[in-house]
Amino acid sequence: MYSFKNDYSEGAHPRIINALAASNLEQTEGYGEDTYSQRAKALLKEKIGREDIDIHFFVGGTQTNLTAISAFLRPHEAAIAATTGHIFTHETGAIEATGHKVIAMEVPDGKLGIEDIQKALEMHTDEHMVKPKLVYISNSTEVGSIYKKAELWALSQFCRANNLLLFLDGARLGSALCSMENDITLSDLGELTDAFYIGGTKNGALMGEALVIGKASLKEDFRFHIKQKGALLAKGRVLGIQFEELFKDDLYFELAEHANKVADILQQGIEKAGYSFLAYSSTNQVFPIFPNDLIDKLQEKYDFHIWEKVDESTKAIRLVASWATKKEAACEFVSDLCSMTENSSF
Repeated sequence: MYSFKNDYSEGAHPRIINALAASNLEQTEGYGEDTYSQRAKALLKEKIGREDIDIHFFVGGTQTNLTAISAFLRPHEAAIAATTGHIFTHETGAIEATGHKVIAMEVPDGKLGIEDIQKALEMHTDEHMVKPKLVYISNSTEVGSIYKKAELWALSQFCRANNLLLFLDGARLGSALCSMENDITLSDLGELTDAFYIGGTKNGALMGEALVIGKASLKEDFRFHIKQKGALLAKGRVLGIQFEELFKDDLYFELAEHANKVADILQQGIEKAGYSFLAYSSTNQVFPIFPNDLIDKLQEKYDFHIWEKVDESTKAIRLVASWATKKEAACEFVSDLCSMTENSSF
């Protein structure tokens, strides 16, 4: 059984495991004050091109989202997100548990546009409702699409004109930045968002996300919020070591590019076999639509997530390629798919 279920099934890239092992018996400062974490932060500041940013390391994405969003918002303020947005669909109400409503807008491709945000603002007009304050976007999105620079620039300008915060979830940021269609850089993110994070968990790290805060008013007392949410890791060097290893020679981008290339093998092969997709993706997630009987047959050999029911006879599934997914496995999946299709009435 080979798994295309997610991009965190494997542990971590061997270089990261080796770096963690090599430092194992060193004595360092705790809570992210160690030299590894400081060097990692310096590397990220260099990549982003800003020295005036604050960087904080977290274990996972949900922890990052709930800590950041609850810290950035006042009690009566809310976040705007797509209905597919991770904070709305897959975080067990974590944002709401901190006292902040998520205003979910229906979008066709996982991407919020200016018109969606404007509609949310028009729906919330006075003190009898929550006040929209933060715009939450993901890049890549939960359905594999990416924001182009012109789209991000337009969102940034709109948010600033309307006194809204722009927060970008980068759980799969590596995949987005390495998409062949991408024209956004880390420095663009530092300029156009108020805060964003760089996901390591889904791109070769054992665990870890790096939150980048650019807006000055959001920085004050942020470590207090981290501690209060139980996210200030005593052995913070475990996170710093990983991000130093990922960014000291661009291993981060190498791993993301590999995942995208493997996903492209899947996407092209599935398309040639005559199947359509729920959403177009140029990143490491693929969403083909298959007949139910074919899905049952594929599940005898492969593990994947059934994304949604399309109609009575078909469903969309999600195939995810990771930094460790072998190209041979993707080719074998395509070969099996074609064989099953040719030898059946699908």
